[in-house]
Amino acid sequence: MEVVALPDEGPSTRFEILGRTAAWRDGRELDLGPGKQRAVLAVLLLTPGRPVPTASIVRAVWGDEPPDNGANVVQKYVAGLRRVLEPDRSPRAPGRLLALTGAGYALHVPPGGLDAEVFQDRVKAARSVRDEGDAAGAEAMLREALAMWRGPALAGLHGAFFDAARDRLEETRAAALEACAEAGLDVGEHARLVPELLRLVAEFPLREGFRYLLMLALYRCGRQAEALAAYRDARDFFAAEFGVEPGERLQSLHLGILRSDPSLAGPSLAGPSVAGPSVAAEQPARPEAVAPAAPPFAPPDPALDPPLDPRPSPAVGVAPSAPMAAAHPHLPHLGAHAAPHLAAEHPVWAPPVGRPVPWPLRAVLAALPVLSFGMLTSALVAYYAARRRSRPLALMAGGYLALSAFFVTGILSITSEEPTLWDGPVFFALILTMLGGAVHLAVLTADPYPSAGPPVPDVRLIEGRVRRAQARSLAAHHPSIARTLGIGRPDLPRTFDDGGLVDVNAAPEHLLAALPGVDPHHAKLIVLARAAHGPLASVDDLATRNILPYETVHALRDMLITVPPAPDAADAEPEPAPPSVESASGA
Repeated sequence: MEVVALPDEGPSTRFEILGRTAAWRDGRELDLGPGKQRAVLAVLLLTPGRPVPTASIVRAVWGDEPPDNGANVVQKYVAGLRRVLEPDRSPRAPGRLLALTGAGYALHVPPGGLDAEVFQDRVKAARSVRDEGDAAGAEAMLREALAMWRGPALAGLHGAFFDAARDRLEETRAAALEACAEAGLDVGEHARLVPELLRLVAEFPLREGFRYLLMLALYRCGRQAEALAAYRDARDFFAAEFGVEPGERLQSLHLGILRSDPSLAGPSLAGPSVAGPSVAAEQPARPEAVAPAAPPFAPPDPALDPPLDPRPSPAVGVAPSAPMAAAHPHLPHLGAHAAPHLAAEHPVWAPPVGRPVPWPLRAVLAALPVLSFGMLTSALVAYYAARRRSRPLALMAGGYLALSAFFVTGILSITSEEPTLWDGPVFFALILTMLGGAVHLAVLTADPYPSAGPPVPDVRLIEGRVRRAQARSLAAHHPSIARTLGIGRPDLPRTFDDGGLVDVNAAPEHLLAALPGVDPHHAKLIVLARAAHGPLASVDDLATRNILPYETVHALRDMLITVPPAPDAADAEPEPAPPSVESASGA
C-alpha cells in the first residue's frame, strides 16, 4: 500500500483519509478494527484537534438509525481506538492522543500527521510558486500532492455526513487538478494534457474549467475542429441537463478559437515542435516537470486520443457508401458515426477506391487516345475530372474537346490536295490530342487518387471520436454510471451519445452479428463465451480466447468496449456485537 511521503523527522503516528481511512506508526499500518470503529476515527479526523460531541458522532456514523445505547457504543469504539493508537497507555491513565473533554472526544493529530492537511499545504505552496512565475515547479509540486490520493476520499464509509465530507475533499482535489493542468499549459505541455483533460471532463462533467482547458489544449495542438466539437458537446450537455448556455469564459474562448485569436497561442508554438522542447531546455534541473507521473488511482486511458489518419479517405467529407451503410441494419449509431469512422481508421473495411490501376488497364487507357486519333481523349480526362471533382482536369478535358473539334473541322474543310496555312495547326491539334492525351492518361492512371494536401477533417467524425473517448473513460472509472447511461448498448433507449460504441459484454447476439466482419456464428460464440467463462476484461480477449480473428478485432477496436457487469451482491459489513460499557475512569 502506498503511504504518505512525509519527512524523516515527521510524526511517528500519521493518519490517512484520502482513500481508505488508515493509521500508521513507524511505517506499519495499524489494525483499526471493525468498520464502525474506523468510521468513528474518520469523524474525529475530519475535525482534528477539536472536540466532537458523542451525539454528533452517533449521528454521523449511524445516521437515521442510531443504536439504542449510542453513547455506550461510541465509548466502546473509542476504547478500541485507544488500545490501537496508544498501546503503552495504562488503562486508567487519561488519553494523550485521543482525549475526552467536557465538549466531547478530541483527536490530537501532530503537525503533518494527516494526509488531507499535508495535501492542502502542498497545494497552497504550489500556488505560491506559480504566482512567483515558476509554472513548471508548481506543476511538479501539484502532481506530487495529487499522488497522495489513493482513491476516493473516505472510501468504504457511507452516510450523509461522510458523503458531504467526501464532496468537500473531492472539490479540493478537483481544484488542484485544474491548477495542475493550467500550470502544464503555461509551460507548453498541451499535447500531453489532452488525454488527461478528456478523462477529467468525463469525471467532472459539471466543471467548466476542465472543458475550458480541454478546448484550449486542443486548439494549441492545432486541432481546432476538435476544440469546437468539445464546445458543442459542453453546450449540448448544459442545455440538456439544466437548460442553460455555457459560461461567459467558455463562450469567449469559443469566439477566440473561431477568430484564431493570437492571444490563445501557447508558449511552445514558437518552437520547432508542438511538444515544446524549448520548455524542456529551459528546465534542465527539473526532469519531473517534463514528464511527471500521473496519480496512481486514475491513470490516463491510452486509447483516448488516437491520431487522425493523414491520408484522405472516402469517409472524410464524403457520405459513406451503400455497402458500408447497409452493414449495420440494427445499429442506429453505427450508421451515422462508427461506420464512416471505421472506414477512415481501418481502410480494410472501406471500398477500394484508392487502389492503383493494374498495368494492363493502364496500357489500354494510354493507347486509346492514339488508336482513336485523339477522339476519346476528352472523354477519358472528363471521367477522371468527375471522379476527382477537379476543376483543372475539367478545363483540360474541355481543351482536348476543342482541339478534337478543331481537327475534325480542319479535315472537313480541306478541299484541295495542295498545302494550306491550316495544315500545320490541324496536324498539331492531332498530335496534341493523340500523344499528349496518351501521356496525360498514363500520368492519371499511375496515381488515380493523389493526395490533395492536408485533409479537411469532418467535425462529425471528430465529435464522435471525442464522445467515444469520454465514454471509455467513464466506463473505466465509473462502470455503474456507464451501465446506467447504457454505454455500448445502442439497442436500448437512452439520451447519452457514446459515439456508436458496442459493449461485447452486454450487447445482444443480433447486434454483434451486425458488426463488420462478424457473422452470426461468431456472434453466438461471443455470447456463449461470456456466459461460460465470465465477462471479457478487454477487447483483446476476443482474440486471445480465439473467438474472433485478430484482424477483425484490430479493425473493430475503435467501436468496441467492455463495460464491467454489475456485481451480484454487495458486501455488507457485519454489525458489531453489543458493546460493553467501559469503566468511567477508562473513558
